[in-house]
Amino acid sequence: MNFNSKNPFLNNKTFSTAVSKNDEVHQAILIDYNDEMTLSGTINKSLILFLLLTASATVIWWLTFNGMNPMVPAIGGAIVGLVLVLISAFKPQYSPYLAPGYALFEGLFIGGISAIFEAMYPGIVIQAVGATFVTFMVCLGLYKYKIVKVTEQFKSVVVAATLAIATYYLISWVFSMFTSFVPVHYGNSIMSIGISIFVIVIAALNLFLDFDRIEKGAEQKMPKYMEWYGAMGLMITLVWLYIEFLRLLSKLNNKN
Repeated sequence: MNFNSKNPFLNNKTFSTAVSKNDEVHQAILIDYNDEMTLSGTINKSLILFLLLTASATVIWWLTFNGMNPMVPAIGGAIVGLVLVLISAFKPQYSPYLAPGYALFEGLFIGGISAIFEAMYPGIVIQAVGATFVTFMVCLGLYKYKIVKVTEQFKSVVVAATLAIATYYLISWVFSMFTSFVPVHYGNSIMSIGISIFVIVIAALNLFLDFDRIEKGAEQKMPKYMEWYGAMGLMITLVWLYIEFLRLLSKLNNKN
């Protein structure tokens, strides 16, 4: 079975390593159910991370609308959140500590960015939150009832598209930093809106890969800390999806 993860955060040998270690424990007949990754446990961890992120974002939101500049916590939160993700990718056993920290610092980023967009386009945040929630529930339902099956071909297409998007964003950012180049996804042109819609679709498809990875991890009885790791990967996808919805809605508002 192929355990190469298609989520950018999980794109390493962490899951295969965890499985192989657990297989050794199976052979020794020393497995304790309380030390195994479960689906319910991962769901609970995901809810905890969501609550932490929401609480952190709410604080920054309130402070912003009471006179604080949101850029500092937003940038700081994004940087620290990225560092914690990278550490967790190489040291997944520390995920029980790193994942909550990621949620708190990413909440600073989300709260700051949301406040900025809300000040520019009143009502946009609730629309983006609603769109993200509906997308998540639809994808979960499609996956649960096997309407969409995560095959190897499906994984290959999604990961290729995800890597293409990441490469395009990186190149565009570098060029815009040092030249007068204006990336095509900037502005509110038809092409820019089309790109945003495409990116949202790919982000949503990544949710299926997250669901599949979490389910496979539980079936393979991975170590308990992988619940936090899997929950963290799911949160990364949801944050990406939410940001893309904010960007799309801002372009549509500019159109009007």
